[in-house]
Amino acid sequence: MLRLRRFGTSAKLARMVSVVQNVAIDCADAYELARFWSRVTGRPLDPGSRPGDRETQVPLAEGPSLYFNQVPEPKTVKNRIHLCLRPETTRDDEVARLLALGATFVADHRNPDGTGWAVLADPEGNEFCVLRGNSDRVATGGS
Repeated sequence: MLRLRRFGTSAKLARMVSVVQNVAIDCADAYELARFWSRVTGRPLDPGSRPGDRETQVPLAEGPSLYFNQVPEPKTVKNRIHLCLRPETTRDDEVARLLALGATFVADHRNPDGTGWAVLADPEGNEFCVLRGNSDRVATGGS
């Protein structure tokens, strides 16, 4: 939305926006789920994080932080918002690495031509996608 602001006799055009501070993820164990995502992203937990904390975060190198908030109710349905990961390696190598970290395989949307993605879930059942890595994209063209 654009709004005119008046400063004396001159008018300036100001843009009003919001900045995404973090992506909040409700969970049963904030510290342990943050540890999983720390290993996924290769980024450290917030320095003040301790086992048993009801809130913690993983500050990412770029963009918003992943913020973990302990809640009493369990996850019951598919996420309405989710993370999509673009690995530095191939998609299939990253899927294997994430499964070894404790993720579970949810759905396969990979195509015979190399396009597509895989849907995984973190240890608390939150779905996320693994997209093609840059080397996959170069091999098959496109995004």
